[in-house]
Amino acid sequence: MLSSCKYTSVLLVDDDVDDRMIFGDVLKELVPDIIYNEAINGEDALERLGNGLVPDLIFLDLNMPRINGKQFLAEIRQIDHLKHIPVIIYTTSSHESDKRETRELGAAYFITKPNSLHELNQLLKGILEHTIQYTLKS
Repeated sequence: MLSSCKYTSVLLVDDDVDDRMIFGDVLKELVPDIIYNEAINGEDALERLGNGLVPDLIFLDLNMPRINGKQFLAEIRQIDHLKHIPVIIYTTSSHESDKRETRELGAAYFITKPNSLHELNQLLKGILEHTIQYTLKS
């Protein structure tokens, strides 16, 4: 469990049900009282955000059906009450072109999905405790 976390709500946008479940379990282990929301693709996320959901932080997969991560990121950066929300790319990709494109679209950080629960725990802990800085690094 974290000693401090300034975030009260998180949205994960990911089409993989197992990734959503694992992410949610690790997040809730770190911050039991955080409000955790999920969306199955960019279209679903835009609908939820359009219905009043305004999370403190968004984790975003890139490769999804309907509206992919890059399209979603471009869309929310055009919406005044959403463009301030930090978006952390959370994907299986490690391509430099994806890092560059998402940086240009306004992503705060780029994470290649870790291979272990321990690694995911450490990444989320670093982000939520601000020991990982919010600048997209190549």
